[in-house]
Amino acid sequence: MDESIPLASRDYFIFVAVLLFSRGMDFLSTWIATPHLVLEGNPIAKWLGWKWGALVNVALVGSLALWPLSAIIVSTASVLVAARNFQSAWLMRSMGEETYREWYVQRMSETPVTLYLSCLAGNTLLPAAIGGALILFSTTRDYVLLVPLGIGVGAIAYSVAVIVFTLLALWRNRRRRTTTFDAEGME
Repeated sequence: MDESIPLASRDYFIFVAVLLFSRGMDFLSTWIATPHLVLEGNPIAKWLGWKWGALVNVALVGSLALWPLSAIIVSTASVLVAARNFQSAWLMRSMGEETYREWYVQRMSETPVTLYLSCLAGNTLLPAAIGGALILFSTTRDYVLLVPLGIGVGAIAYSVAVIVFTLLALWRNRRRRTTTFDAEGME
Protein backbone atom coordinates (compact mmCIF):
# COMPACT_ATOMS: atom_id res chain seq x y z
CA MET A 1 0.00 0.00 0.00
CA ASP A 2 2.81 2.42 0.84
CA GLU A 3 5.56 1.82 -1.64
CA SER A 4 8.91 3.42 -1.01
CA ILE A 5 10.71 5.86 -3.27
CA PRO A 6 14.45 5.99 -3.95
CA LEU A 7 16.62 7.85 -1.45
CA ALA A 8 17.91 11.20 -2.77
CA SER A 9 15.46 11.17 -5.69
CA ARG A 10 13.48 14.26 -6.72
CA ASP A 11 10.33 12.86 -5.06
CA TYR A 12 12.28 12.10 -1.88
CA PHE A 13 13.37 15.74 -1.58
CA ILE A 14 9.81 16.93 -2.23
CA PHE A 15 8.56 14.80 0.67
CA VAL A 16 11.46 15.97 2.85
CA ALA A 17 10.42 19.58 2.15
CA VAL A 18 6.75 18.85 2.92
CA LEU A 19 7.68 17.08 6.15
CA LEU A 20 10.14 19.79 7.20
CA PHE A 21 7.46 22.43 6.68
CA SER A 22 4.72 20.55 8.54
CA ARG A 23 6.90 19.37 11.42
CA GLY A 24 8.44 22.85 11.56
CA MET A 25 4.99 24.42 11.91
CA ASP A 26 4.20 22.01 14.75
CA PHE A 27 7.49 22.97 16.46
CA LEU A 28 6.94 26.71 15.89
CA SER A 29 3.35 26.66 17.15
CA THR A 30 4.43 24.71 20.24
CA TRP A 31 7.30 27.09 20.94
CA ILE A 32 5.03 30.13 20.63
CA ALA A 33 2.43 28.56 22.94
CA THR A 34 4.71 26.97 25.52
CA PRO A 35 8.41 27.83 25.22
CA HIS A 36 9.21 25.90 28.41
CA LEU A 37 6.98 22.97 27.37
CA VAL A 38 4.87 23.39 30.51
CA LEU A 39 1.69 22.97 28.43
CA GLU A 40 3.02 20.29 26.05
CA GLY A 41 0.46 17.49 25.86
CA ASN A 42 2.76 14.85 24.36
CA PRO A 43 4.74 13.28 27.23
CA ILE A 44 7.46 12.00 24.87
CA ALA A 45 8.00 15.45 23.35
CA LYS A 46 8.06 16.99 26.82
CA TRP A 47 10.60 14.42 28.01
CA LEU A 48 12.82 14.89 24.93
CA GLY A 49 12.80 18.68 25.19
CA TRP A 50 13.62 21.02 22.32
CA LYS A 51 17.12 19.81 21.36
CA TRP A 52 16.51 16.06 21.44
CA GLY A 53 13.04 16.58 19.98
CA ALA A 54 14.53 18.44 17.03
CA LEU A 55 17.08 15.68 16.43
CA VAL A 56 14.44 12.95 16.59
CA ASN A 57 12.24 14.92 14.18
CA VAL A 58 15.07 15.40 11.67
CA ALA A 59 15.64 11.63 11.71
CA LEU A 60 11.89 11.07 11.40
CA VAL A 61 11.66 13.44 8.42
CA GLY A 62 14.57 11.76 6.65
CA SER A 63 13.05 8.32 7.20
CA LEU A 64 9.39 9.08 6.50
CA ALA A 65 10.19 10.86 3.24
CA LEU A 66 10.98 7.43 1.78
CA TRP A 67 7.31 6.40 2.10
CA PRO A 68 4.89 8.89 0.47
CA LEU A 69 1.73 7.72 2.23
CA SER A 70 3.38 7.87 5.66
CA ALA A 71 4.86 11.28 4.82
CA ILE A 72 1.44 12.64 3.84
CA ILE A 73 -0.24 11.21 6.95
CA VAL A 74 2.37 12.68 9.31
CA SER A 75 2.40 16.01 7.44
CA THR A 76 -1.38 16.31 7.55
CA ALA A 77 -1.55 15.49 11.26
CA SER A 78 1.32 17.91 12.01
CA VAL A 79 -0.30 20.81 10.17
CA LEU A 80 -3.64 20.20 11.91
CA VAL A 81 -1.90 20.07 15.31
CA ALA A 82 -0.04 23.30 14.49
CA ALA A 83 -3.28 25.00 13.49
CA ARG A 84 -4.86 23.96 16.79
CA ASN A 85 -1.80 25.20 18.69
CA PHE A 86 -1.83 28.55 16.90
CA GLN A 87 -5.50 29.01 17.79
CA SER A 88 -4.69 29.53 21.49
CA ALA A 89 -0.94 30.21 21.41
CA TRP A 90 -1.42 33.96 21.71
CA LEU A 91 -3.47 33.47 24.88
CA MET A 92 -1.05 30.97 26.38
CA ARG A 93 1.93 33.23 25.70
CA SER A 94 0.25 36.43 26.90
CA MET A 95 -0.99 34.83 30.14
CA GLY A 96 2.16 32.82 30.77
CA GLU A 97 2.34 29.04 30.79
CA GLU A 98 1.65 28.48 34.50
CA THR A 99 -1.13 31.08 34.71
CA TYR A 100 -2.79 29.71 31.56
CA ARG A 101 -2.64 26.15 32.92
CA GLU A 102 -4.22 27.26 36.22
CA TRP A 103 -6.89 29.25 34.36
CA TYR A 104 -7.64 26.32 32.03
CA VAL A 105 -7.91 23.81 34.88
CA GLN A 106 -10.23 26.20 36.73
CA ARG A 107 -12.46 26.58 33.63
CA MET A 108 -12.58 22.79 33.21
CA SER A 109 -13.55 22.27 36.84
CA GLU A 110 -16.42 24.77 36.46
CA THR A 111 -17.73 23.21 33.24
CA PRO A 112 -20.15 20.27 33.24
CA VAL A 113 -18.25 17.20 32.06
CA THR A 114 -20.92 16.40 29.44
CA LEU A 115 -20.53 19.87 27.87
CA TYR A 116 -16.74 19.56 27.86
CA LEU A 117 -16.83 16.06 26.33
CA SER A 118 -19.43 17.13 23.74
CA CYS A 119 -17.21 20.00 22.61
CA LEU A 120 -14.18 17.68 22.56
CA ALA A 121 -16.15 15.27 20.39
CA GLY A 122 -17.05 18.07 17.99
CA ASN A 123 -13.45 19.22 17.87
CA THR A 124 -12.14 15.74 17.05
CA LEU A 125 -14.93 13.90 15.27
CA LEU A 126 -15.67 16.58 12.66
CA PRO A 127 -12.14 16.56 11.19
CA ALA A 128 -12.18 12.75 11.50
CA ALA A 129 -15.35 12.73 9.38
CA ILE A 130 -13.50 14.62 6.64
CA GLY A 131 -10.70 12.07 6.83
CA GLY A 132 -13.23 9.26 6.71
CA ALA A 133 -14.86 10.75 3.60
CA LEU A 134 -11.48 10.98 1.90
CA ILE A 135 -10.69 7.37 2.78
CA LEU A 136 -14.12 6.17 1.65
CA PHE A 137 -13.98 7.92 -1.71
CA SER A 138 -10.33 7.09 -2.35
CA THR A 139 -11.23 3.40 -2.51
CA THR A 140 -14.05 3.77 -5.04
CA ARG A 141 -13.92 4.62 -8.72
CA ASP A 142 -16.76 7.14 -8.62
CA TYR A 143 -15.80 10.74 -7.92
CA VAL A 144 -12.14 9.77 -7.29
CA LEU A 145 -10.83 13.23 -8.11
CA LEU A 146 -13.96 15.25 -7.38
CA VAL A 147 -14.19 14.40 -3.66
CA PRO A 148 -10.60 15.32 -2.67
CA LEU A 149 -10.88 18.46 -4.80
CA GLY A 150 -14.15 19.44 -3.12
CA ILE A 151 -12.76 18.78 0.36
CA GLY A 152 -9.63 20.76 -0.48
CA VAL A 153 -11.65 23.74 -1.72
CA GLY A 154 -13.90 23.42 1.34
CA ALA A 155 -10.84 23.55 3.63
CA ILE A 156 -9.63 26.70 1.84
CA ALA A 157 -13.11 28.24 2.11
CA TYR A 158 -13.12 27.47 5.84
CA SER A 159 -9.73 29.15 6.26
CA VAL A 160 -10.90 32.22 4.35
CA ALA A 161 -14.09 32.42 6.44
CA VAL A 162 -12.15 32.12 9.71
CA ILE A 163 -9.66 34.83 8.80
CA VAL A 164 -12.27 37.23 7.33
CA PHE A 165 -14.72 36.96 10.24
CA THR A 166 -11.99 36.99 12.89
CA LEU A 167 -10.39 40.09 11.39
CA LEU A 168 -13.82 41.70 11.09
CA ALA A 169 -14.48 41.04 14.80
CA LEU A 170 -11.02 42.37 15.69
CA TRP A 171 -11.63 45.51 13.65
CA ARG A 172 -15.05 46.03 15.28
CA ASN A 173 -13.64 45.54 18.79
CA ARG A 174 -10.74 47.92 18.19
CA ARG A 175 -13.09 50.48 16.67
CA ARG A 176 -15.50 50.13 19.62
CA ARG A 177 -12.62 50.67 22.10
CA THR A 178 -11.38 53.71 20.19
CA THR A 179 -14.90 55.18 20.05
CA THR A 180 -15.42 54.52 23.77
CA PHE A 181 -12.04 56.07 24.60
CA ASP A 182 -12.79 59.15 22.45
CA ALA A 183 -16.23 59.57 24.09
CA GLU A 184 -14.74 59.27 27.59
CA GLY A 185 -11.97 61.72 26.74
CA MET A 186 -14.46 64.33 25.57
CA GLU A 187 -16.39 64.45 28.86
